[in-house]
Amino acid sequence: MKRSQENQDRQARLAAIQAKQRASERKRNALIFGGIGAVILAVIIAVTLVIVNQVQVNRDRDAAASQPIEGIEEYPDVTFDHVESAVQYEQSPPVGGDHSPVWTNCGVYTEPVPNENSVHSMEHGAVWLMYNPDIGQGEIDKLTSLVGTRSHVLLSPYPGLETPIAASAWGLQLTVDAADEARLGTFLDKYIQGEQTREPGATCSGGITPAGQVS
Repeated sequence: MKRSQENQDRQARLAAIQAKQRASERKRNALIFGGIGAVILAVIIAVTLVIVNQVQVNRDRDAAASQPIEGIEEYPDVTFDHVESAVQYEQSPPVGGDHSPVWTNCGVYTEPVPNENSVHSMEHGAVWLMYNPDIGQGEIDKLTSLVGTRSHVLLSPYPGLETPIAASAWGLQLTVDAADEARLGTFLDKYIQGEQTREPGATCSGGITPAGQVS
């Protein structure tokens, strides 16, 4: 009888220990999975905020690009013949006109690029972004960042440029004093392969790559 009572007591203590262990495991698992859930939720919230913010940024950019841009000069009657010889352009920098049969590959250049080939790039919908070499490396870095991964953009120095920065699309030109001028980004958004493009869908690669290309 005594031994039977001891066995019962031992089993009761064992059951109590096991129950305590199971409760401890449940608590630990709850903490682990709760922590994981909190991390996942935080990631989801962060990603959602980034997406929502980017959507709003894109909407703001589209809204700005849908409006006229102050200071744009328009040249509606430029010619567009292919020629093998050098061209004396009426506008400097050019906004269009007769040009080489071969275009300049779009990208960022640290050396000047030829007018005749780069005008052909604009015919393909490229925006040619130019700067006076004296503007300083800080401004050049901002322009490079502005170009980013955009397609159909040429960025190059333009010796003798009368303004710090100029942007040309076919038949259009904008000049600004600083790389962080908001109108400059809007010009890119609006006119990279914009409705002024003479040859929509044409490539901006497979042409010539002048010296000084960095991207």
